[in-house]
Amino acid sequence: MRMTQSRKMSLVEAVTNVVVGYALAIGTQIVAFPWFGLHLSLGENLMIGAMFVGISLLRSYALRRLFQRWG
Repeated sequence: MRMTQSRKMSLVEAVTNVVVGYALAIGTQIVAFPWFGLHLSLGENLMIGAMFVGISLLRSYALRRLFQRWG
């Protein structure tokens, strides 16, 4: 039996994935950037992470829909 995922649930999954990834990225940036001589404020770290959120969300959603189409 083949189960399909609705577009809405694909979006919910993609958003959840991006939110969790964003939190992990911010934590990683706060720890790793100083090792490379980058000393940024929390606000700057949040902005850098936010720049990638939209792209990551679109990528996740598009790939999910593509794989659903392929079955």
